[in-house]
Amino acid sequence: MPIDESRTFKPINIALLTVSDTRTAKEDTSGDILAERIEQKGHMLIYRHLLRDDKSALVAQLHQWIDDEQVDVIITTGGTGLTGRDITPEALAAVKDKDIPGFGELFRYLSIEKIGTSTVQSRACAVVARGTYIFALPGSNGAVKDGWDGILDTQLDSRHRPCNFVELIPRLLEK
Repeated sequence: MPIDESRTFKPINIALLTVSDTRTAKEDTSGDILAERIEQKGHMLIYRHLLRDDKSALVAQLHQWIDDEQVDVIITTGGTGLTGRDITPEALAAVKDKDIPGFGELFRYLSIEKIGTSTVQSRACAVVARGTYIFALPGSNGAVKDGWDGILDTQLDSRHRPCNFVELIPRLLEK
């Protein structure tokens, strides 16, 4: 995946949300991994929160960040499984304007090498909501590494060619 070093890197503002009934901020290792990678890349981590698996609270938090002009991207970790408490994809569906189906497809393609057919249980997904990207990753450390290292690291780099998510940000609200 080519990075065009002749182009200027454009840092973006990212909000990070861990969705979990079982983790505390101190135990949020997947959130720690993402926060570290976001900052190492040169982006700005402007918000970081942890919420319980509660659809109403999650939708409210997403709306708040979507409406915040400082937020370019929201990344969530957790709540993408199949249990009754896993509601992150449903929350994204409640706020979305458009799906980004290739994100979940590519995530599962990348993770099959590590977890085999168990990747079919992942509901990793992505949407655009009122000009803001939202990426939902599973909550395991391995999954957030796969999602960031295999997809988001380059797609959130304005120098990535032939195209990237960053260059589309100014055009997401076009009519």
